[in-house]
This record gives sequence, C-alpha cells and structure tokens, in this order.
Amino acid sequence: MTLQEQLSSIILQPESETLEYKAVLPPSKSIAQIICSFANTNGGILILGVSEIGGLKVSGLSEDFRATSITHKAIDLLTPKPIVDYGYISHNSKKLFAIKVDKSADIVSLAGKIYIREGEKIRQSNATVNVFITGGYQGITLLSATLEKLKIDATDSKIRLIEHYQSILKMMDTLKPILYPEDPGLFTLVKEGKVLSRILFSSVVDNFETYLSDILFEIYLAKPETLKSDQMVKVEDVLNCVDIQDFITFWAKQKIGKLQKGSVKGFISENKQIKDLNIIDKAAEEEIEKILQIRHLYSHRNGIVDDKFLKYYPTGFTIGTEHQQSTDEILNKLKYLSNVIDKIDKAAIQKYSLSTI
Repeated sequence: MTLQEQLSSIILQPESETLEYKAVLPPSKSIAQIICSFANTNGGILILGVSEIGGLKVSGLSEDFRATSITHKAIDLLTPKPIVDYGYISHNSKKLFAIKVDKSADIVSLAGKIYIREGEKIRQSNATVNVFITGGYQGITLLSATLEKLKIDATDSKIRLIEHYQSILKMMDTLKPILYPEDPGLFTLVKEGKVLSRILFSSVVDNFETYLSDILFEIYLAKPETLKSDQMVKVEDVLNCVDIQDFITFWAKQKIGKLQKGSVKGFISENKQIKDLNIIDKAAEEEIEKILQIRHLYSHRNGIVDDKFLKYYPTGFTIGTEHQQSTDEILNKLKYLSNVIDKIDKAAIQKYSLSTI
C-alpha cells in the first residue's frame, strides 16, 4: 500500500498515539521529536498541512520551502535512525506532506533524550528532574516550578529557553556561598561571586535574544511568505548556507542585530512578525532596554558604570562605580523576561499556527 493510499484512509481522523497533525512545517528538531516518539512507541504518521483550529480541516502545505530536505535533516538528528517513509501527497487538490514511522526494535534518541507517546501527547521518558538543595532558597525552587508550567504547549524555542533558565537556577541554588552568602536580597561581597553574578545575568539576557531569533526562524519556516522583503541579501551569504533551513537560521540571527545593540524599538520596527503580535508595548520596550543595558555594561565594561549607562539609569549610579545586582534582582529580571517570552510564544502560536511540543 502506498503512502497516498494509507493516508486516504485515515485523513481527518482524531489525533492519537499513532496519528498527529501539524498545520505548517515545523523545524527539523520538532519533527525529529515526533518521529522519535512514534519510533519508541508503536509507530505512527505525522501529516503536515492539516489545521486543528475550529476543527480538523485540510489547509494544505506551502511548497515554498522543501519539507523533504527538512525531514531528512530531522532523521539525521536521531540515533539510531528509525525506518521512515515520507513524501508529498494530495487530498482534494491540496498538497500535504506525510511522514510514516515504523516502531523501532531499538530505543531511538534525540541528543540523548528519549521521547515516547502517551495518547496524542509526547513525553520525554528520561527527563532530568530538577532537584534543589534541601533548605535552600525557596525563591529559586518556586521560580523553577513556575517555569516548568510554561513548558506546556510551547514552541521548541521556548522550551529550550526555559530549560536553560532552569539550569541557571540550579547553579544559583548550588552556589549560595558565593552568590548570596548572607541573604539573596543583598549584594555579595565575594569577588568570585560578583563575577559569576555578571556571567549568569548576561546568560539570561543572551538567551532571551536567542529565543527571539529562534522564534523568528520558526515563523519564517511556518509561513514562508513572511520571509519575503525588499532587504538586500548578499549572494555570498546565500551560497554559504547548506540549505534553506540553514539560510533561514542565518537570516533570523541577522535580525537580532538591533537588539544586541540595545535598541528594542529598532528591533521591533524592523521585525513585523514580532511587532504584529502586539505584545511588547512602550513600557515593556523601556524595561527590556534597561535590562539589555545592564548586560552590555557587564559584557563590555566589567560592570563599571559609564556615561552611556547613565542615559538609561540617570539616578542612583555614579560613573566609575561598580554595578551590582542581588540574587533577588536577577531572579526578578529572569522572571520578567520569561513572562514576556510566554506572551510572545502564545501569540505567535496562535497567529502563525506554530508547532508546539
């Protein structure tokens, strides 16, 4: 029986342990997770081009980007490679893309992670449990629990960011003697603690930027038409990319340039995909920009206040003094950025029909 014949008999049946739909083309890693979960359970079929909003309906899949090459890349991420059949099919004159996965005799993993199916949901069977120090700072454990809830029905980009933030919280929990030896609300006086606080905070902000780049990539991949613009692209840049997915990744990272220079407003104005979500208002722009300026100060001035920094913080600081943040202040900013990302992610999923994990 051909793939076309198999799909004709099940199309628009409810999602189950062996059947999943996606309205648009997900990133290769997301496809790899789905293939992995099918292979480790009872096999199954993923059909791209079927919308679930307002009931199942065949919406079709854009052929602007090649699903075949991205699926091939997804399979290459798996160890060992399961038996997979994939290709374009037609249904009522609309193009769909189907990926059929056989049950694997061996456990299949993705970067060391093992995924299985529980009904229509995917679960990591060897997930790391966040265990914190007994009697440690409760603010850290509570924030980690809050972040865990944000991983539900999220994009791959958001889940990766949350997991990184949780790893930062684990470090902060373990390094209490140098980060907050007296109280999490007080500056540490330990020299190594000051340096580490700056590094951890910079990592929080860097990964916020990484998320924005990654979510742009997911939007471009799901909605190819949003990538089209009148902005010039160097032929050299295109030729340096292995395939279209590699180019989209490069292009999304290029869009972060304004943000890395501390211009939140400039980033939003140049990225209609984020602007149209209407999540980051003027107040949020100003708050994020201030957070970015602290990161810049840490990365380029070792935390020593300069005149540029005073433009954003005109009171409370003096040129030449060391800028410090308590553990509580870092946690508050991490929580703030997480909330912004949560809103962006939910809005992007709704507007662009992004794939969720």
